[in-house]
Amino acid sequence: MNVFKNQSSLEFNFDEKLDPTVISPYGFREYDARWLFPDDVNQQGLEIFGFSLGTYISNRVKLGASVVIGHDYRSYSEEVKRHVAKGLLTAGCEVIDIGLALSPMVYFAQHHLDTDALAMITASHNDNGWTGIKCGIEKSLTFGPDEVNEIKKIALATKDFKAKHNGTYEFKHDLRQDYLDYLTQGYKVKNKLKIVAACGNGTAGAFAPDLLRTIGCEVVELHCRLDHSFPNYNPNPEDMVMLEDMTAAVKNHHADAAFGFDGDGDRLGIVDNLGEEIFSDKIGLMLARNVAADYPNSTFVIDVKSTGLYFHDEYLKAQNCKIEMWKTGHSHMKRRVRELNSICGFEKSGHFFINEPLGLGFDDGLKSAILMAKLLDDNIDTKLSEMKSKLPLTFQSPTMAPYCADDEKYQLVEGVAKSIKDKAKNNEKIVGLAIKNVLTINGVRFELENGSWRLVRASSNKPSLVVVIESFQSMDEVKAIFKYINEILDATGKVGEYDQTL
Repeated sequence: MNVFKNQSSLEFNFDEKLDPTVISPYGFREYDARWLFPDDVNQQGLEIFGFSLGTYISNRVKLGASVVIGHDYRSYSEEVKRHVAKGLLTAGCEVIDIGLALSPMVYFAQHHLDTDALAMITASHNDNGWTGIKCGIEKSLTFGPDEVNEIKKIALATKDFKAKHNGTYEFKHDLRQDYLDYLTQGYKVKNKLKIVAACGNGTAGAFAPDLLRTIGCEVVELHCRLDHSFPNYNPNPEDMVMLEDMTAAVKNHHADAAFGFDGDGDRLGIVDNLGEEIFSDKIGLMLARNVAADYPNSTFVIDVKSTGLYFHDEYLKAQNCKIEMWKTGHSHMKRRVRELNSICGFEKSGHFFINEPLGLGFDDGLKSAILMAKLLDDNIDTKLSEMKSKLPLTFQSPTMAPYCADDEKYQLVEGVAKSIKDKAKNNEKIVGLAIKNVLTINGVRFELENGSWRLVRASSNKPSLVVVIESFQSMDEVKAIFKYINEILDATGKVGEYDQTL
């Protein structure tokens, strides 16, 4: 099935009668917008969002600014895109539509087409029913809280909206090949690699298998046929059901690794040759070592969910590399990578930010897959499981997401941070250990005297908290830390069930 063959331009009806506006203020999140469609945002609400985005872009750049727009493969994503585009046109923007795309393809297109701004219609790995928009002006960067709040103010203040064709619209064909050429840059693996490409029937299925074959890999396709009903599972390489499927495929096909891609293709998850998951922060550490071999004296940015091993890695120290910890979130990380001129940034979620000279600075699961293939190719005599075993042993929880309402989660995390700071100030111990350090740049990450740590933060894109634990001692210590902090969370009465737990 060629999902690109019959792509065509959108048709707009500026006289259609729409239902009264629905646009929930809670859909405006830290660095993008996410709503249940049409319950929390309807067609009119999407047009108002597009108008507000276009107005913000026009105020920041110029009237008639150009905006590249694309959409992921969900049954309603093209409909969402049409209404957002109508709002952009009403604001006088020049809309350039590239059709079905991954988020990083839209980021690339802003460079390739030299547009003033971008808008990507995607709910990433969220369940069906969700939609969202990732936006930006500066190339390779996406909006953060300040920009999203400004757009929110315009949207919520917009009354009696009527769509008008004040801008221009153009559909661009064939950006896919230009994007794939950028990804590979002529690179080919020197050795035979068998890779499982796991796409969960999401948009990456239209890109990842071809990319990996182009660089010379033997590819085993795992749910790469695009199907917006997600008949097997949501395309999310952090979820256990997808990881277990990747594990089975690696074992059945005796593959070197499985590469898992999320719904909009900006994240990468890995299962090794033995069928064991490697958390993405440790994959990032392996990639950092391999990159540092070619680029010593580099700076790497990691997020607050990432393993503490980066700070103790002797190889990176020998290459005179610097590690900086920063806020979780693709918008925050992209900006920090640029500010520090870091060669790469790594998030535990699998967002990897590949900067010049290797990439353009944004998060791209497919560009990350190229780096991963190079790591395997450069170390062909060492299996991925052996590379993992050579890392110092730590014990990690999965990334857990207990329910917490959007209007309560940030205040709750502030309360937890204050509680931990007070305990540190009073020299109170947690599981028999003193608190060595408390970091509050993004939620609260506290480190114990033996190096073990726990993070509690508010999710940026859904009503939940994010909880991560790492112990340098044992899984029993992970469970003890979990129990201790979970009692604090339970006492608030505002935290519900976990999506996964220990």
